[in-house]
Amino acid sequence: MMTEQRPLPSGFGPRTTAEQALAGRDLRGKVAIVTGGHAGLGLETTRVLSNAGSTVVIGSRDTKKAQLAVAAMKNVEVGRLDLASPDSIDRFAEEFLSSKRALDLLINNAGIMATPLMRDERGYELQFATNHLGHFQLATRLWEALKKSRDARVVVLSSRAHAWGEVDVNDPNFDKRPYDKWVAYGQSKSANSLFAVELDQRGQQHGIRAFAVHPGVILTDLSKYMTDEELSAYGVRRANGVITIPDASKVPERFKTVEEGAATTIWAAVSPQLNGKGGVYCEDCDIAPIVPADSKLNSGVRPWAVDKAAAEALWVLSEKLTSVSAKATA
Repeated sequence: MMTEQRPLPSGFGPRTTAEQALAGRDLRGKVAIVTGGHAGLGLETTRVLSNAGSTVVIGSRDTKKAQLAVAAMKNVEVGRLDLASPDSIDRFAEEFLSSKRALDLLINNAGIMATPLMRDERGYELQFATNHLGHFQLATRLWEALKKSRDARVVVLSSRAHAWGEVDVNDPNFDKRPYDKWVAYGQSKSANSLFAVELDQRGQQHGIRAFAVHPGVILTDLSKYMTDEELSAYGVRRANGVITIPDASKVPERFKTVEEGAATTIWAAVSPQLNGKGGVYCEDCDIAPIVPADSKLNSGVRPWAVDKAAAEALWVLSEKLTSVSAKATA
């Protein structure tokens, strides 16, 4: 069943926090995986899910750092996961599958942004490889655990940056076109949204629904590759490697706190308002409206990021690039 890409409306908004989006729901007995669940928005997502009773499995490249970050939380497990390494993804997935547990929530939270041109071991552009292909491989490897839930949700963190770049299926890795770090980031975020569209299409018959979410503009470690000049445009600066806000009065109103930034993730993961729905792009704890491709708005989803033909084409390309068999999601 297709869900219309338009606001419900949900009654929530940009200042809703993750706790408010949870709305007191009891998640005991639920199992969630949160990639990058030890820092920034991921840590707040882990905290809220854990406090609600869910078991949370964190996938992190730095397991020691992750274990320290969640040491005081209950029901939290940590596994090593490098989304740019196919072998690491397979090991993480196999370890979870060996537990024979159903997977109720898969939250594809981890990501990188605006890196200089870097490539993974296969030669793939790193933002596309990490933000999209790594999560694509992870979800398909975990497909049987998601099916076992019979009521699973996959939440894919996209961004309003999807407006900066469509997916170029003919040259996704910038082998031929000039590299631009922001175009590459935008492409990866468009891919995240399209992934949710097609995953939802393929997963519905198995009780798996998927949502893309834009968390908002939040100051986290994601901005570590931004230049000082780029940061200053937002009224912030970097001092000794730490991003600070010298004058809070100059920070644009569109900035969110981490608690507010994690809200749409939590809403998409647990809200009964989305029962029977999926395959849509969400922001501010609601389904976002479609806006024109050339819109100057900082909100809404561009048509290419929810285009069903583009989503299917990206899925086929992703299977090829990751060597994932089409039978994996049958």
